[in-house]
Amino acid sequence: MLGAVLLSFTPLLYLYLVHGVSIDVATALRAWGLIAAIFGAFYIVEPVSFYPILGLAGTYLSFLSGNISNLRLPCSAMAQEVAGVKEGTREAEIIGTMGIVGSVVVNLIGVTLCALIGAWVFEMLPPAVVTAFRSFTAPAIFGAVFGQFALRQPKLAPFALAIPLVLLGVLKAPVWIAILSSVFGTVLIGRIFYQMGVIKK
Repeated sequence: MLGAVLLSFTPLLYLYLVHGVSIDVATALRAWGLIAAIFGAFYIVEPVSFYPILGLAGTYLSFLSGNISNLRLPCSAMAQEVAGVKEGTREAEIIGTMGIVGSVVVNLIGVTLCALIGAWVFEMLPPAVVTAFRSFTAPAIFGAVFGQFALRQPKLAPFALAIPLVLLGVLKAPVWIAILSSVFGTVLIGRIFYQMGVIKK
């Protein structure tokens, strides 16, 4: 992870050393502030909400390779479900990590092929199909992941849906508040239900 962080500065060093392109610290901090304002909630939410499914090694792998919520998380969860292991156990972490590794390899091959022939294939498809791919692929993945976990804890699923719907649709709250409230609100409700005996461990 530290190596990836250092290597991510390579393009900047190249631009500075070879082409003399640089920006002042104030501009860099202002740009970081804009990004942090948009994605700041994810700094807290993603590690907390993903860790129980990804495990330690899977978390490192996922944050290094990216596409966590729409690819690594579903692959890890599906691998654990297919293997029939109990969530939160050492076995589940190992199986989940293997699922993530498999997704990284397959993703690398798939992205390479898409980069080489994807544009050509998309040109052959009708515009309606291309629009559908671009508009509905991510929602379909998120819906499938939600459905997968809703089947495990169906009593929590309505609350997991209701919290963001009320915050975004009725109260018009900022997205970052909806994200934090959805994750930690559902966890809190799950804890209360567990203490009341409504749901089992």
